[in-house]
Amino acid sequence: MKNPQSPSKGTRRRPSKKRRKRASSKGGWGFLNFLHGIPAWLLWLGGLVVIGLYVGLFYHFFVSPFSFRWRAIYGEPNFPEGYEVRGIDISHYQERVNWEKLRNASIGNAPVSFVIIKATEGSDLFDDNFNRNFANAKRNDLIRGAYHFFVPGVNPRKQAEYFLSIALLESGDLPPVLDIEKKGNLSPEQLRRDVKTWLDIVEKEYGVKPILYTGYKFKLDYLNTPEFDEYPYWIAHYYVEKLAYKGKWTFWQHTDCGKVSGINGFVDFNIFNGSLQDLLDLTLPEPQ
Repeated sequence: MKNPQSPSKGTRRRPSKKRRKRASSKGGWGFLNFLHGIPAWLLWLGGLVVIGLYVGLFYHFFVSPFSFRWRAIYGEPNFPEGYEVRGIDISHYQERVNWEKLRNASIGNAPVSFVIIKATEGSDLFDDNFNRNFANAKRNDLIRGAYHFFVPGVNPRKQAEYFLSIALLESGDLPPVLDIEKKGNLSPEQLRRDVKTWLDIVEKEYGVKPILYTGYKFKLDYLNTPEFDEYPYWIAHYYVEKLAYKGKWTFWQHTDCGKVSGINGFVDFNIFNGSLQDLLDLTLPEPQ
């Protein structure tokens, strides 16, 4: 008589959990045994090679030559040689500025000659420290400028009009500046159209072409069309000894980890591509 407890013919008994676990881990133990057979010095060497390759590839593809907003927390800012006119840009992030110290400060071997100050963002955001910073810059005989942080997707006309209502530039000030760093959900064509709208409105008000600030890679990806080559270009490109950008440029923001007397914490360092007289010639003229 067939034992009712026994499995029928053709039915395979399922292995126990313990047996299944032992079977599945066999390959893992084999790999560990393989590693145990390799000398320790060779394992260390292989690990260092892998780390070195990772760091090298990361730097190549993400930091150089297109680095933009990487802060060198543990490093010292570089001072590209061959330029005599240097300055900074500030916003509320720098909090209270000691202007008496700043007016006598230096960047490398050059005095601080100019300061560009954030005024507005989007169509309704006002930098809390703008009025105080803007007035103190002139009071301390620094060439000053004002910039607007562009928000993609917000009506560019409203953004331009808001900036013009806040940043009341005078003769001797630098031309107005548009800071464009984000594409948002706009297509490249929509972004170019909106940026051009802002630039045209502000140019009509002051009679000069605004300065266009953006990063090296952003410029190449989205604003590298002929109509934008007409504007003075302020390029952000960090931690390189010389620019790889082949076009014309007016200012170069070369580090975001500068330290200067009169400001606590980090501040952006900038170079003007010309002499001090060239910088003065760029400023707004006396009204006719």
